[in-house]
Amino acid sequence: MARLLALVLVLWTLALGRDAADRWIDATELPLLVQATSPEVRDRNGELLRAYTVEDGRWRMAVTAEAVDPRFTAMLIAYEDKRFARHAGVDAWAALRAAAQGLRHGRIVSGASTLTMQVARLLEEGATGTWRGKLRQVRLALALERRLSKTQILQLYLERAPYGGNIEGLRAATLAWFGKEPRRLTPAESALLVALPQAPEARRPDRHPQAARAARDRVLTRMAAAGVIDSDTARAAMRDPAPESRHPVPMLAPHMADRALAQGRGRHDLTLDAGLQRQLEALVATHMTGRDVRLSAALVLADHRSGEILASVGSPDYAATRGQGFIDMTRARRSPGSTLKPLVYGLAFDRGLAHPETLIADTPVQFGTYAPQNFDGIFMGEMRAARALQLSRNVPVVRLTEALGPAHLMTALRRAGMAPELPGGAPGLAVSLGGVGVTLEEMVTLYAALANGGTARPLRWTPGPGFTTLSVIDARGHAGRSRAPRRRP
Repeated sequence: MARLLALVLVLWTLALGRDAADRWIDATELPLLVQATSPEVRDRNGELLRAYTVEDGRWRMAVTAEAVDPRFTAMLIAYEDKRFARHAGVDAWAALRAAAQGLRHGRIVSGASTLTMQVARLLEEGATGTWRGKLRQVRLALALERRLSKTQILQLYLERAPYGGNIEGLRAATLAWFGKEPRRLTPAESALLVALPQAPEARRPDRHPQAARAARDRVLTRMAAAGVIDSDTARAAMRDPAPESRHPVPMLAPHMADRALAQGRGRHDLTLDAGLQRQLEALVATHMTGRDVRLSAALVLADHRSGEILASVGSPDYAATRGQGFIDMTRARRSPGSTLKPLVYGLAFDRGLAHPETLIADTPVQFGTYAPQNFDGIFMGEMRAARALQLSRNVPVVRLTEALGPAHLMTALRRAGMAPELPGGAPGLAVSLGGVGVTLEEMVTLYAALANGGTARPLRWTPGPGFTTLSVIDARGHAGRSRAPRRRP
């Protein structure tokens, strides 16, 4: 009878202890789980164009567990917390071993830290080298396991683990150390990424390459012993070179990215194509090599059917200080020179004032005090309108502008979606020769309308709805409205 009473008392005490522990865990106040991540600008296919640091200057890129190479995840769990899927936040067997060693030496010798406990430490950023700190970490880990799924806990680790310098999280690490996204990693890359968070500064590949490589190889050895990878794979991975410098974070379309960031932090998806953007940035830079640094160049590539901007280069070198490369020349107002001439001819053809075979005089003429000249100072006499446009003769286009009326030309520009600025206020005949301020984007809009049979579609650089409003410009410069489905390039 006494034994039965003792057993009941023990069970009752354990139940009380369990209930007290449950209340203690449930009363745990979780720290903020959501943390700001680096703003990102991506292209139409989801490829990263540019990213920005968070406010404290760190690279902390958003990442999900599903977007990570499964081999890395398997190596991480096998190395750091092989019972991650089964424990409730604390690995009892590892804790007993660590406790015995701690009692023997009077200090914490070996770790029993689970991935959940490491997440708890990262969330609180407090000292855990004391028994009190370790107890706080244990309590938070138990609370996290009760309120989050294993996938959510793993994702917190992937977002917050330190990887040296101002690099936080796995995705920032793969971009910085390997110049790639974490979706596909080699065994050597995965092993280094497993090893770095344990001592992120002491093992920084750019400062301590030997320490980084040694730590990586230890992970590979253990993974082979645990059966995560085979021995041949481990030996081959050990022969792979370790990175010794950081890769720059992608910085494509910097001007357009700044434009997106001005609308708010977070992720921005653009209509740009990263491959085209990369090629055209290189093209502009090559074209400007060896030229006066004070000169600039810009380029906009758009689909005339959809109005979507596929590439936008605001300057040859965004970082150039002498050339003020930070200025986005695609939106700076400049004289368009002779590039308005096709519009003048198109309007004249529409109104019946001329057609491609009409003879136009390229001869000296005076309009009040204005006497237009050709760029070469030569007058070529009568010629077909088509030929005059091909040769970009000034006098013939001024004659057509006088017949159309400069105000009508300005109206047509505005109805095409442009906002031309006149230096003198009232439009004159010199408008057709570039005597007006417009942006490159506006000129692309105009030329897209010409390619579209007179249908002007506003340029877009962010994805929009499936339908968009069209402006159809007639011969009088008036715009009719219609709706049509947006077609992708």
